[in-house]
Amino acid sequence: MSKNYGPEYVRAIAPYQAGKPISEVAREFGLKEESIVKLASNENPFGVPESAQKAMAAAAAELGRYPDANAFELKMALSKRYDVPMDWITLGNGSNDILEIAAHAFVERGQSVVYSQYSFAVYALATQGIGARHIVVPAKNHGHDLDAMAAAIEADTKLVFIANPNNPTGTFVTGAEIEAFLQKVPANVVVVLDEAYNEFLKKEDQYESAAWVKKYPNLLVSRTFSKAYGLAGLRVGFALAQPDVTDLMNRIRQPFNVNSLAQAAAIAALNDKAFLDKSAANNTAGYEQFVEAFKDMGLEFVPSYGNFVLVRVGSDDAAGARINLALLKQGVIVRPVGNYGLPQWLRISIGLPQENAVLITALRKALAEDRA
Repeated sequence: MSKNYGPEYVRAIAPYQAGKPISEVAREFGLKEESIVKLASNENPFGVPESAQKAMAAAAAELGRYPDANAFELKMALSKRYDVPMDWITLGNGSNDILEIAAHAFVERGQSVVYSQYSFAVYALATQGIGARHIVVPAKNHGHDLDAMAAAIEADTKLVFIANPNNPTGTFVTGAEIEAFLQKVPANVVVVLDEAYNEFLKKEDQYESAAWVKKYPNLLVSRTFSKAYGLAGLRVGFALAQPDVTDLMNRIRQPFNVNSLAQAAAIAALNDKAFLDKSAANNTAGYEQFVEAFKDMGLEFVPSYGNFVLVRVGSDDAAGARINLALLKQGVIVRPVGNYGLPQWLRISIGLPQENAVLITALRKALAEDRA
């Protein structure tokens, strides 16, 4: 008989399921790693920018020493980019770390956290991990219903999570809608605006959330270097918020949570406009490539503002798992989203043109065999 170590609310957590790594798929299905296409984890298909690689090489000589716990140079670069004081910045081991820190800093056990149905899985995990109460607001067209979320806030609510664009659905709410929401939220409730995919937005959809941080003391904007900047393996995230918020965050943050190579790479990537522009252009073209193919296959999909597309691959609740397996056997890794309550759907990251073409061919074959 197993011992019941730890609180019940921790034992109830279903661990986060990351996308399958290429090496695992190669072993499981007897494939060569170089033949496998991974479109599962919303990574930048160009990988680490050359500017960041050079910065890491230069920083490697100092790896025998601890990182700068306050990341002065990285915070200075972020301060300049977003026009906020350095003490308004909190660094994280990826933006996941920022989300976890926020939950621990602002919510006590038994208090409530508000987030949307079909929003990022870490919101539920962070809430569960501190023994807080979930208030999950039904989605509207697979995205956030901000009016309903504002109405769902209760007296004991301490935190609200909003992802914009949203993962895994790719939906987006306008800047005007978000600011209208912020005006409704009680001053003692911290709003985490998770903008992991912000850099993929078209110019006409972009808004400057850093300016809202100056206006709303209870707003925390979360960003990451894992997506558009190509640094997923280094784990660098950051938050922008006023000092009353960042002070509590930094009391909980681990002092060396962003390593020396990650700090150096992030500074270089932040200033690499050419790489960002190349990534955005590839994403736009890849999205059009997918949309054309999905329409040709008669597949329903959710219009996306990120670097991925949520597509429905069947009508029964085993469809997502079935088609995912068929794709894995062909050496294509995508992301099933049954754990989000979307068992008929797959989330497919946008890759390089040739990777997208491999996915499209494999998906056509998998669907044809499934329907035969």
